[in-house]
Amino acid sequence: MTGAPGPRWIAGVDIGGTNLVVGLVRSDGGGPVAVRTAPTRPEEGAAAAARRVAAMVRESAAAAGVRFPDDVAGIGAGAPGPMELDSGTVRETPNLGWRNVPLRELLVEAAGVPATLHNDADCAAYGEWRRGAGQGARCLVCLTLGTGIGGGIVLDGRVHQGVSGSAGEVGHTCVEMNGLLCGCGARGCVEAYASGPAIAARALDAGYCPESPQRVTAETVCRAAADGDRKAARVVADTGAILGVAVANLMHVLNPDVIVLAGGVARAGDLLFGPLRREVRRRAFASAEAACRIEPAAFPETAGVVGAAELFRSAQAAPA
Repeated sequence: MTGAPGPRWIAGVDIGGTNLVVGLVRSDGGGPVAVRTAPTRPEEGAAAAARRVAAMVRESAAAAGVRFPDDVAGIGAGAPGPMELDSGTVRETPNLGWRNVPLRELLVEAAGVPATLHNDADCAAYGEWRRGAGQGARCLVCLTLGTGIGGGIVLDGRVHQGVSGSAGEVGHTCVEMNGLLCGCGARGCVEAYASGPAIAARALDAGYCPESPQRVTAETVCRAAADGDRKAARVVADTGAILGVAVANLMHVLNPDVIVLAGGVARAGDLLFGPLRREVRRRAFASAEAACRIEPAAFPETAGVVGAAELFRSAQAAPA
């Protein structure tokens, strides 16, 4: 006699510097459904964010006709920055201002279901490896371009987290010695040039003059570049070249077979990827460059949601 089937859905959660993104993912795979987005409002604290996540999960379940909590196995969440995976504690998040926050415990308390917590870029990398642009890759690196720049590495089917959980922090590798000040306190980081806010700031500094400068974002700069604005196009091209330096460095260190770019900026297409690939060809060993695909994410805005849910599923399936 067989038992009743377990819950068929997992809530995937991406906690970003600007937005919370929640979606339901079937336990047997697929993309997210009933996706909900809300401002993170990090200044209100992690507990408030966890309560909003729990409310969004319930809203997502109601919209999808899914009974919560009966048909939802739990929450797989991703958040930026280094963390202690065993305790589910976020150590530090430069773009959120949280330090030593027991975020997994806060999510469990708020939602009343089990939860897992991983670095958000690790989630995006795992989501693209499992379901997206990097399926079947032996070594995949995913760069997440958002309020900050994260990086995740999947080696032989496992997320590589390093000795202290800080592996893959591509956004804080240096592309300009003594360059722009980054939110982490160092200078010349990739994030200081190619994150969403950095792209917007560089565009304004370059003379890009939209009707509402206070509403400029990386996405509006990319749209203006696509519409033929020369100053915006120059900033997007320079961003591609800066990312190309970082990607070439990754090729020399990891020799991956796939590098995936996720986030809204990755939708800029050839305006970004053309300069990026040209810079990689200028800098990387020819053998490393020839062996590596550079791809936009299959889930540009929700790779973290998919990967967080998949990592929850993987944790539940692992032997005790």
